[in-house]
Amino acid sequence: MDPSALTRRARALRAAVRNRRADAAALPRRRVERARVPGLAAGAEPAPGGGVIRFARSTLQLRVTTTGAVFCGWDGAEPEPSYALARGPETDARVELEPDAAGGGWRVVSERVTVAVSRRGAVEVRTPAGVVLRREQPPRWWESPAGAPEDDAREEVRRWVQRAHVGPDARFFGLGGRSAGPSLPDGRYRLWNSDPGGAFAPGDDPLSLTMPVQFVVSDAGCHLLFHDNSWDGSVELYRGAEGAGSGHDQPGRVEVRMAGGPLRYWVMAGTPARVLQSWTALTGAPAVPPAWALGYQHARWDFGGADGVRRVVRGYRERGLPLAAVHLDIDHYDGHRVFTADPHRFPDLPRLARELAADGVRMVSIVDPGVKAEPGYPVYDAGVAADAFVRDTRGRPVRGVVWPGDAVFPDFTDPRARKWWGGLYAERLQQGFTGFWHDMNEPASFAAFGEKTLPRSARHALEGRGGDHREAHNVYALQMARAAYGALTGLQPDRRPFLFSRSGWAGLQRYGGTWSGDVATGWPGLSASLALVVGLGLCGVPYSGPDVGGFSGRPDPELYLRWLQLGSYLPLFRTHCAFDAGRREPWEFGPEVLEHAGAALRERERLRPYLATLARLAERTGAPFVRPLWWYDPTDRALRETQDAFLLGDALLVAPVLAAGARRRAVRLPLGRWYDTATGRALTGPGTVELEAPLARVPVLARAGAVLPVAGADGGTELEVWAPPPGVTGGGVVVRDDGDGWEAPRLERYVTRWTGRTTVQREDGTEPDLPVRVRGE
Repeated sequence: MDPSALTRRARALRAAVRNRRADAAALPRRRVERARVPGLAAGAEPAPGGGVIRFARSTLQLRVTTTGAVFCGWDGAEPEPSYALARGPETDARVELEPDAAGGGWRVVSERVTVAVSRRGAVEVRTPAGVVLRREQPPRWWESPAGAPEDDAREEVRRWVQRAHVGPDARFFGLGGRSAGPSLPDGRYRLWNSDPGGAFAPGDDPLSLTMPVQFVVSDAGCHLLFHDNSWDGSVELYRGAEGAGSGHDQPGRVEVRMAGGPLRYWVMAGTPARVLQSWTALTGAPAVPPAWALGYQHARWDFGGADGVRRVVRGYRERGLPLAAVHLDIDHYDGHRVFTADPHRFPDLPRLARELAADGVRMVSIVDPGVKAEPGYPVYDAGVAADAFVRDTRGRPVRGVVWPGDAVFPDFTDPRARKWWGGLYAERLQQGFTGFWHDMNEPASFAAFGEKTLPRSARHALEGRGGDHREAHNVYALQMARAAYGALTGLQPDRRPFLFSRSGWAGLQRYGGTWSGDVATGWPGLSASLALVVGLGLCGVPYSGPDVGGFSGRPDPELYLRWLQLGSYLPLFRTHCAFDAGRREPWEFGPEVLEHAGAALRERERLRPYLATLARLAERTGAPFVRPLWWYDPTDRALRETQDAFLLGDALLVAPVLAAGARRRAVRLPLGRWYDTATGRALTGPGTVELEAPLARVPVLARAGAVLPVAGADGGTELEVWAPPPGVTGGGVVVRDDGDGWEAPRLERYVTRWTGRTTVQREDGTEPDLPVRVRGE
């Protein structure tokens, strides 16, 4: 066995023992606990924007924002402090707590949702028409009885559970990045960001990015519920069953358990578009990636040095294949030390960056949070001087084990540590990097047993409040992204930062996107890739994508090609793999795959103006690039059950091939006329059609009447217009954004009509100043 691997195993064993001893000494021991429920209501105190209901053994605060979101906080919980919220939400002073004649309790009524509270503390979420979307049962807390011995009462923690019922036809989405789905099957989902420890496949849970965000869809409507609590927890989901005429429906069930922290949540309801708009108004607008980051990107663990990078880039150029960026993994560091460069394998990174830039290719750097604990290493010494690292209860830096060996970890919940860490990105920019991907930031730490992260007793600043890793763990990566994004906007003020992170939490979209992490090579991994992107989009993170080809193994030519074809329609389009998992260059899979892969890469280039438009619309509205088929018709149950196709914006429907040997596939169509973009054949939905899916392409349909910007043959932008049906108008939004800076882009709305031929005009009636290409006539 490799001696370095043996050393790593020994260190992982020591780390696991350290963690267990630290937690045993510092965390409170489980004692006798007493259950508590709110009890009967004793009165209410209305106030502008909501009010407070007083129960025998608790209180519940209700608050309505101007965007229609409703806050519920038990036991005095307030909306802030919160790592998820972008800013303090503005209260809608027109709303006030009022008696609920229907239920005998109280309610608040916003324009989009009504929240009613019974006299025993049950909370109902209703549509404006009074239809119940969700009923939360009175919560239950477990706490130590009064008079507990002082020596056992270390930092009293109250765990709690809340159960809810939803409609019998409801389907669940979200909870962050989940490998099952997009519609989540029955089961228990843990809320604890975790390195899966190698490649993952469908059903593996939890993964690197979890969020307590439920997106629920039923015939009654859509709603999103977010428990603003970063502690370890779980969500159990169980679908209901309709009585099929018997009249005895079984509701869907949800159970949320948290090991501590406040019981507070936000709820918002409406159409999918309105729900995501309210959500991003609360948690922040998605960062817009620079234009180049919407192109195809190539990564691998171990290019073999700078000359290996040059060979790969030259291979793309010589074959006429588009390439926007290459990503350097941990092998480019000096001994895996972050913010360094291997002087032998990468002796002159700035020169390499200039050579790549001459070919229009950017360079992206991996950044891990673990800092090698080595006196004399400048990053470590500077971090010690800045008091930037996570400490234990005795004030010593907590040590873990990652790729460089024994390591310490910055406390990103401390503003001083964030400022220090952000300043380190100046070195990366000087080396020629223009983008960054954060890895190992759950945070991950190798351990022979137990959890592969920092000890739960590790101390964190938590913005001056103080606390431990039980509360800080899930927001660690979010705050690492915050540190980097804030620094990069200052270090390069004329450029939008490009940043994506393996781990994160609610609000990650403010700083960038994410990717799947180490998805297993295989057809199940291909399906999991799509599930992750759709689910994350419904949690407010629109920019994401998988490791095309899978991370862990060697895909056969067909699997590689089908994965590349799927990736070409996802926001982040990147190949990546481990050092022992073969190659991912298209020419490595034979001439037929090279031909078809080249077509997929060129189609991606053609669609880049459309993707730039979708990025700007996500910033303005929260609508993800990749949307489930039910986005415009949540009441279509067949669409809710469709797991293997998606909408790209409002213009395109993409039906990837997710099974070996498939050359045809069924596609469920939403309402309206659709065109097969390969043949021009018109199809009508709702309904299911069989479409050809040769190796050369996957089925892609365009909505009749759609207008989308694409790259023309001369490289300029043109309008691709799909003929609307007679008597029906269509249209689309075009955002012209070709740059990487902060300039406000031009947004134009177009309308299409059939008047014996297809006409397209701006919304104000003027003619477009872009070339127009009409298809489908």
